[in-house]
Amino acid sequence: MARVAPTSTPAITPAEEEPPLDPEAVERAYRFHRARRAAKAKRHRERRWAGLRFWIVLALVVAVTAVLAARTLGEIERVFGL
Repeated sequence: MARVAPTSTPAITPAEEEPPLDPEAVERAYRFHRARRAAKAKRHRERRWAGLRFWIVLALVVAVTAVLAARTLGEIERVFGL
């Protein structure tokens, strides 16, 4: 088996291995993650308000139904003399 003689200089220096640094990369990543946190908080708020809206609308529909049923029954009693 042949041996390779060691060289005095490395083929690739550590500076050449590092990719070039984008000066705006840190700021872009910060804005991206900040937007993600804001979107998560917004989704949480919207879900909470959606549940509240559901119960308010349901209560309103039940109340309107009860009023209409009472008025209808009162009108039926008046017309037929029950």
